[in-house]
Amino acid sequence: MIQQSVLIIGSVWVEPNSSAAGIRMLQLIELFLEQNFTVTFATTTQKTEKAFDLKTIAVDEVSIELNSSSFDVFIKELHPTIVVFDRFMMEEQFGWRVAENCPNAIRILDTEDLHCLRKTREEAIKKQEDFTIDKLLNSDIAKREIASILRCDLSLIISTFEMKLLETVFKVDKRILHHLPFLLNKIEKKEIENWKSFKERNHFVFIGNFLHAPNVDAVLLLKKTIWKQIREVLPTAELHIYGAYTTQQILELHNKKEGFIIKGYTANPKEIVQNNKIVLAPLRFGAGIKGKLTEAMQCGAPSVTTSIGAEGMHDNLTWNGFVEDDFTVFAEKAIALYTDAKLWKEKQQNGVEIINQLYGKEKIGIQFIKKLDSLQKNIVSYRTQNFLGSLLQHQTLQSTKYMSKWIEEKNKK
Repeated sequence: MIQQSVLIIGSVWVEPNSSAAGIRMLQLIELFLEQNFTVTFATTTQKTEKAFDLKTIAVDEVSIELNSSSFDVFIKELHPTIVVFDRFMMEEQFGWRVAENCPNAIRILDTEDLHCLRKTREEAIKKQEDFTIDKLLNSDIAKREIASILRCDLSLIISTFEMKLLETVFKVDKRILHHLPFLLNKIEKKEIENWKSFKERNHFVFIGNFLHAPNVDAVLLLKKTIWKQIREVLPTAELHIYGAYTTQQILELHNKKEGFIIKGYTANPKEIVQNNKIVLAPLRFGAGIKGKLTEAMQCGAPSVTTSIGAEGMHDNLTWNGFVEDDFTVFAEKAIALYTDAKLWKEKQQNGVEIINQLYGKEKIGIQFIKKLDSLQKNIVSYRTQNFLGSLLQHQTLQSTKYMSKWIEEKNKK
């Protein structure tokens, strides 16, 4: 049996306490390690203080350069059997080099979320327009991201909504897509028994990385409208705002008198959520699976969010709180959850069912590994059938490759 060697080309360092993307990447790495794959993580970015030390779990960390033939030497020596691109921008930069220097390696794109969906929704909000499929289809970022998906042997799609979107709107062959949500442990009865009760918990909480535009927008919305409505009914309640990379704009929203408390970064977000009564997430745009909302379920905290917040996360199961796009009703639902112990407990149980039925890592992980095995055994016929991918790969080699080489030569001068 071939010893599997995985190279992950990351757009950023892995920060599981800062973002859902960081949680996702660490889960993926751990899945590979559980299969006794060797894993190397390479990135062009400088290591951050909040980065997880991958060396502690026997993962090699490597610094690589953009537009440099040094990467060609590196990947030839490493000779991975699998290469994972963390977001499509990394595939654009390094995909052709991987294909040229390691042609037999399986190329996988981990989308994290569909960037084109998130960005198109964000633009619509900024322009105070409705989001439409036509806007999505006409966006440049959609063309880039879908081209990247087609060039890869397999793309990991985190939500059921995005799977359906790719298949029905973009007409992507489902054979090159694989639904891989968060890989989570089942919530056991003993764990539930150790959760703090309704009476033992206090306050509302929001957690999110403030480099991520949907989180900034959500906190501004909470401050401007939703929190005022909640405080009118619950004058002693507090909303605690946590998140990495807190900007000055967010810090200036702090108002102890109003109970709007900016807490900043926490190294232990789960502990925070376990002590709070309700998670609020009024997300007006975004994509993928929201880590703050699966985390709420794992910690026994019901949540109030929007249709975009809950999108692709719970199939036909009942949400662990409320999904509401009218922000007056959103505030009313938050108040109801905060004051009704029976309702709160019922919604908490819904979250347990969602995690245990949809995110169990054993079943999901095995399905993915089986898919990889099948892919490796049939890679020649698989790539032959993906004609559009082959066409785009050929085109990329003729354009991106020479642009990159030109930049490299220019940088030498």
